[in-house]
Amino acid sequence: MKIGQISVFLENKPGHTIEPVRLLARAGIDIRTFSVADTSEFGILRMIVSDPKSATDLLQKAGYVVNLTEVLAVEVPDRPGGLAGVLEVFENTEINIEYLYAFPVRRGDKAVLIFRFDNPDAAVARLQRAGINVVETLEVYQH
Repeated sequence: MKIGQISVFLENKPGHTIEPVRLLARAGIDIRTFSVADTSEFGILRMIVSDPKSATDLLQKAGYVVNLTEVLAVEVPDRPGGLAGVLEVFENTEINIEYLYAFPVRRGDKAVLIFRFDNPDAAVARLQRAGINVVETLEVYQH
């Protein structure tokens, strides 16, 4: 259920996003979704890719600072209040949501969001107890 997400640290300058994306394309690694966060000095390119281990190795060999972290793909009802309902599962718990972003896939009447939790195993257990589906890893990589 946990998905490997790569985070690539880049200087926050025009054109710095294209080269790591180009390297992945040349290697035949498909980007399933991505998010860019920035500060005045640097940016973090977070990506779910078809082969996270190969992508990590490739980018590190090219000189990039890359982290491989675990995230969850969570189905969220695609209606007003859907996200609030999922977030309420973690209200008054010790589980922290570090960040989240959209995954460009719709599953029936549900959207899929990528969540980074400080404790992904505990998050999976809470989500499952609440009847919220965590998308299987293979479905995300092959979609």
